[in-house]
Amino acid sequence: MVIVFDLDDTLYDDISFVLSGFRKVAEYLSTFLDVEQEDIYNQLVIELQVNRNQVFDRFLEKHGIFQKKLVSKCISIYRKHHPLISLFPEADECINRLKKNPLYVVTDGNKLVQKNKFVALGLAKRIKKCICTYAYGLTHSKPSPYCFQKICEWENVSPSEIVYIADNPKKDFVGIKPLGFCTIRVLTGPYRNLNLGSEYDADMTISNLSELNENLLKDLMNK
Repeated sequence: MVIVFDLDDTLYDDISFVLSGFRKVAEYLSTFLDVEQEDIYNQLVIELQVNRNQVFDRFLEKHGIFQKKLVSKCISIYRKHHPLISLFPEADECINRLKKNPLYVVTDGNKLVQKNKFVALGLAKRIKKCICTYAYGLTHSKPSPYCFQKICEWENVSPSEIVYIADNPKKDFVGIKPLGFCTIRVLTGPYRNLNLGSEYDADMTISNLSELNENLLKDLMNK
């Protein structure tokens, strides 16, 4: 049995990465803005609550210093920073429980950002491989089964011997479940209350990773 986890909002709270990035951007902006670093951070958080898109653009516009180069600089700092983030406690315990199995992570997102998260979470020595789908091209991001099929090749297993645990029903299960991969939805993160119909459902749903153990996984695979 090969166990594959999603990363964001499955193993840790993604908003913690966002806020960590805002702290670094606020530190940079405070070097030339006549605004305290903590005030800049708080204003970025408010902008996030209004709309997650173009946070830096709107902040800079409100302070009369909008420039595309400055937006790009803020984005670069945000993406390249080494985040202060940690695993959900139940995720940490779950990885320990299941460590006798080959463990993988499959995640969408910017390659450098996802790598920094993986390292910051201390997963490098605990997970066999973290696969960022974007490294294979955007056409192979979820819901594409491409990266999961690569794991089948590497581990010499069939799809029915792989379990994917993730949180987003929009893309996490619809591409792989029809091919025979086992799927588990964990009700964490912003999509916990999203229902899209049976096509997008996982084979099984759990409240959090504290419920995940060998017996449950074996029951799923024997269905």
